[in-house]
Amino acid sequence: VFQLFYIVFQFPETAGYVGFANLPNQVHRKSVKKGFEFTLMVVGESGLGKSTLINSLFLTDLYPERYIPGAAEKIERTVQIEASTVEIEERGVKLRLTVVDTPGYGDAINSQDCFKTIIQYIDNQFERYLHDESGLNRRHIVDNRVHCCFYFISPFGHGLKPLDVEFMKAIHSKVNIVPVIAKADTLTLKERDRLKRRILDEIAEHGIKIYQLPDADSDEDEEFKEQTRVLKASIPFAVIGSNQLIEVKGKKIRGRLYPWGVVEVENPEHNDFLKLRTMLVTHMQDLQEVTQDLHYENFRSERLKRSGRNVEEDVMDKDQILLQKEAELRRMHQMIAHMQRKDWPRPRSPPHRTPPYKPTSSCDEDCSVVDIPLYKAIDDFVFKTIHPSTNHVAAHGPPS
Repeated sequence: VFQLFYIVFQFPETAGYVGFANLPNQVHRKSVKKGFEFTLMVVGESGLGKSTLINSLFLTDLYPERYIPGAAEKIERTVQIEASTVEIEERGVKLRLTVVDTPGYGDAINSQDCFKTIIQYIDNQFERYLHDESGLNRRHIVDNRVHCCFYFISPFGHGLKPLDVEFMKAIHSKVNIVPVIAKADTLTLKERDRLKRRILDEIAEHGIKIYQLPDADSDEDEEFKEQTRVLKASIPFAVIGSNQLIEVKGKKIRGRLYPWGVVEVENPEHNDFLKLRTMLVTHMQDLQEVTQDLHYENFRSERLKRSGRNVEEDVMDKDQILLQKEAELRRMHQMIAHMQRKDWPRPRSPPHRTPPYKPTSSCDEDCSVVDIPLYKAIDDFVFKTIHPSTNHVAAHGPPS
């Protein structure tokens, strides 16, 4: 038995080995069994190919019966939120992917408040997760928080539009933003590089925080380090999308057919589609961690701080009201004491008095029917009206 024990712990690769070196395998099996959840939001003006790119990324059709409104309908149309969830399985690993689309963004004549609906949706998902996390049953919490936002930039301008700047500044503290140049096949290579530099300069100028890829660790292999460097240099990603299969040289590929040739979707020399997909897949866990540790924690701290401030304000309001009542009470008693010393009427003469009582002043003439026992009644009435706390009266008596 001792010899078998020595063999097992000296040679971990033998069958039946049990030790803390197997912990990563246990975590891996548990994660694979549980599956993964990821929420991707796509935002951009209509006609930039958002739906086509999403279908190309995940090789699925999320919008089989998509309705495209006309120009007249877009005039008064508001931004809508459409969330589509699909279960993807690859080599036994399950991914619950939720794609949040925002039709109507930037289509109206007045687009000043068109992104408020999007911000409200992001905050609602944080609020729902906070509520579930604070509940009794926390075993099966569904994570619908937005982990990443692909923001599509039009290739036809000379950089960012005012709407692009305002929207990214409004959400950069709530979600990871990945800028994407849509329909990159309309640009030459020089135009594409110039537009990328212009967009990055404007993002830095306006203080917009986009998602930054983490640096590769020193113990990573050179291939992964080079891949990380290339991905960082490719931001913003200039991509194209297509759901059509075209036969080129006896091989079917996804691309776009033009009179002058074929643009291949998965050709890194034509666009950054493969780089965008690689970034999303290899850094999906980091996107979730940044959402949890940075954006969600900021929302949670602000939410709790706001709740605490409301409680303090309520206490201050109650104390202020009590002080005002006390001051009013003192003022009324001072006024009554002043009236008693000067202008309060004398008691009515007894009925057996022979000479009739003659008032000596106008006040006596108006108030000659007042009896002395009424002093205490008025005093008690004023005190109880302004200061209704009978416990205070019983414990301390009326103030002097």
